Amino acid sequence: MTPPRTPATPAPATTPPSSGADNDLLLLDRQICFSLHAASRAFNGLYRVILKDLGLTYPQYLVLLVLWEHGELPVKQLGEHLRLDSGTLSPLLKRLEAAGLVRRERSTQDERSVEIRLTDEGRALRARALDVPRRIATATGCDIDEIRDLKARVDDLTSRLDAALAD
Repeated sequence: MTPPRTPATPAPATTPPSSGADNDLLLLDRQICFSLHAASRAFNGLYRVILKDLGLTYPQYLVLLVLWEHGELPVKQLGEHLRLDSGTLSPLLKRLEAAGLVRRERSTQDERSVEIRLTDEGRALRARALDVPRRIATATGCDIDEIRDLKARVDDLTSRLDAALAD
């Protein structure tokens, strides 16, 4: 009696061995993108703790930073400052409006445009938020010059990446 035939199992795919230097390129701890991602997650966790006292999430805080700096803005311009599209920004703005911190109103010049403005409560929250950057700076263990240098370097990197995407 002949045993039943079974389909052949394909051989596992193998990649040819490469040099040690090539292998180093694919180590997770060598990836700048992962280092920046991990730092971003760490910042977000710290901001979550610090902003809890203000009743804000990190994205809400960013919206308020832009409005405290620039005043009333159309949603489109607010999104440009934050690098967010209106689909991401709209629910965020609805929550800020429900919290009484901003008002959304149709523009009188262009009914397709929605203007975002701070309420009195939103403006008053700025004074309570002044301590946030100090607490973040303290947590980094960096002095102000180190923070400014690091920010400038990350901003430069972002510009270079944006330029590479535009090519």
